[in-house]
Amino acid sequence: MGILSDDVVIINQSEKEGDPSVITINCPDKTGLGCDLCRILLFFGLNIVRGDVSTDGKWCYLVFWVIGKPNTRWNLLKMRLVEASPSFSWAFGISRCYLSDSESQPPKLPDLFLLKLACSDRTGLLYDVTEVLYKLEINIEKVKISTTPDGKVMDLFFVTDTRELLGTVKRRDEVYEYLRDAIGDSMISYDIELVGPEITASSQASSSVAETLFSSDVSGEHPSGLHTSSNVSITVDNSLSSAHTVIHITCLDHKGLLYDIMRTFKDFNIQISYGRFTIKRGRNCEIDLFIVQSDGRKILDSSKLNALITRLRAELQQPLRVVMMNRGPDTELLVTNPVELSGKGRPQVFHDIALALKKINTCIFSAEIGRHVTGDREWEVYKVLINEEDSLPIPKNKIEEQVWNTLMGWE
Repeated sequence: MGILSDDVVIINQSEKEGDPSVITINCPDKTGLGCDLCRILLFFGLNIVRGDVSTDGKWCYLVFWVIGKPNTRWNLLKMRLVEASPSFSWAFGISRCYLSDSESQPPKLPDLFLLKLACSDRTGLLYDVTEVLYKLEINIEKVKISTTPDGKVMDLFFVTDTRELLGTVKRRDEVYEYLRDAIGDSMISYDIELVGPEITASSQASSSVAETLFSSDVSGEHPSGLHTSSNVSITVDNSLSSAHTVIHITCLDHKGLLYDIMRTFKDFNIQISYGRFTIKRGRNCEIDLFIVQSDGRKILDSSKLNALITRLRAELQQPLRVVMMNRGPDTELLVTNPVELSGKGRPQVFHDIALALKKINTCIFSAEIGRHVTGDREWEVYKVLINEEDSLPIPKNKIEEQVWNTLMGWE
């Protein structure tokens, strides 16, 4: 017998602004489900203030207390959470979470489109465009932005459509109307065309970028760029439970904290049998997790456990890297974040970079998104060249700090 979608995800919206809304998810389990759900919550800009997760390996029950925004699209959020759960395959008697890698089919890659946009340049233009794409659920996979000497901007966005409708005339017209309303008379031309997936193939960053951002491993004592806190505490106990490895974490909260934790466990193929997340006074967080390996057993191999804890500590101290560099007479902002093993990058990074620069009236001369592979990890790299001639004279450390705080959700 099937499962009604209304029973899979239940959202109780708060009656008072600023109070948490409660999202309850009740569905079949699969390894990495918590990561997928937290990624969606991060995409919708929700701040998780408390969370409870429990599973018996076949069925899971998750509750998130979240702070929304006045423009939070709750109905659309519910739809995306239902789609991310394995419930529909379960309803037809097919549980994808129990298929082996050889039996399961890789997901079909979404169609890739090139959005070409020519405009007259102005402060905040890039943010206005990314805000429109965000509202329309259009994901930016790669971007190339350049400014001509006469003040014109050519934006090339390689995008995918969450709704998978960008191949239709109606959807393209919708995108045009939203962009036209946001940009106004500054828009000169607009076009969308289907392109091949090889366009976004991973490419190595330049040697200078790699040296700056990856000069030390993420587990190093002083990694490049800003970091959240040096007071991350992670303790492991294999004696408290006969069936689970128990991990206790205390750290500072930041935007996407639970996503960073869940992503790390997903990459290590670790399942959370029970977990509790709470924010204490200020931004201080406490997380208790009862975890097992993919075979359902606790982690007794010290090398595997040490590798997991080392990676987890690095992700909590520095979920992203933000660095300002001199490029001759220009200033370049570099931001990077790790990519999931599934190939998914962190949502809304480019949107938040554009928002941070708009807040301090800093103009963007050019921008690129690429990927960089170092060791066994892949990273997204955002390179933004600051147009200092049209921007206010702001110290580089202030720009770096503004971008970092926006990405961390500390404003």
